[in-house]
Amino acid sequence: MFRLWTRTSSMLLCAAALAACSAPATESAPPRVTIPNCDTEVAVSEPPKRAVSLNQSTTEIMLSLGLADRMVGTATWTDPVDPALAADNARVPRLSDNNPSFESVLATEPDAVLGAYRAVFTDEGVASRERFAELGVPTYLSPSNCLPEEAPLGEPVELDDIYREVREIAAIFDVTDRGEALVAQLQQRVAAARAKAVAAQDTSVLFWFARTESPYVAGSTGSPAIMTRALGVRNAYDDVTSMWPQVSWEDVLARDPDLLVLGDLTRDGEGDSLAAKQEFLRTDPAMSRLPAVAAGDWMPMTGTEMNISLRTITGIERLADRLAELERR
Repeated sequence: MFRLWTRTSSMLLCAAALAACSAPATESAPPRVTIPNCDTEVAVSEPPKRAVSLNQSTTEIMLSLGLADRMVGTATWTDPVDPALAADNARVPRLSDNNPSFESVLATEPDAVLGAYRAVFTDEGVASRERFAELGVPTYLSPSNCLPEEAPLGEPVELDDIYREVREIAAIFDVTDRGEALVAQLQQRVAAARAKAVAAQDTSVLFWFARTESPYVAGSTGSPAIMTRALGVRNAYDDVTSMWPQVSWEDVLARDPDLLVLGDLTRDGEGDSLAAKQEFLRTDPAMSRLPAVAAGDWMPMTGTEMNISLRTITGIERLADRLAELERR
């Protein structure tokens, strides 16, 4: 449930937070780094020491860069943290499993706030970037999600956009060497995965995210499309330019994908879980006859992997492994 603020309480909160979040010496110092970011700029005079991450994907980038000691809060978790990052993540307070209140973020006295989705930087989410700026708190938004999630994209998101985000966050925190090392590691993982899938390039893959009635599937502009392009296989809906178009099962049958990637989401909506998707595919009179269903040619994938994040690279690796299995049959 979103937190609603009255004009009076908001004004009082901002007045109180201004003293906590603003630092005249920092405000008067010239920016150490300025980064164009979506429709604004991120300018910081000193590397942040009290950062809040509003989404799991930005949190995992920061933890991967060794920034746990610079973080005072995380929020909006959709999956368990990457096991490799669990120890560092345990050191950072979790403000909320979902959107935190503006008040709880300000209570941490942040000197930077990072988010992966435009929706968190709205008054319906946490607060606008303008509200944070009024209090002297710089904000950073993932460049892969500058537009609202429902907006069509003129160009698909690419792996380079993920690498760019890593580098920009590393620059903000003055750990550019760590950023370059992390990007190199990610590139090596993609290359190794690509080598596993060289024999599967005629394979058609459908990514089913959510809902059993009029399902949401992956179009040509989001994380699954990055995966198929990286591995040289075909996305069943590569002719649709939105991230998550809603389609009919009749159309899915007509496209006859070779492999189904089933979103295993932790939320409780209709058709969100892996079990719900599998039950539907097995029992629906039409879909149960799809060759990929009859053969059990499917695999689960977490919501974090299916959305643009570092886990996109994990998704590439797991998809490559499944494609290699199918080729060995």
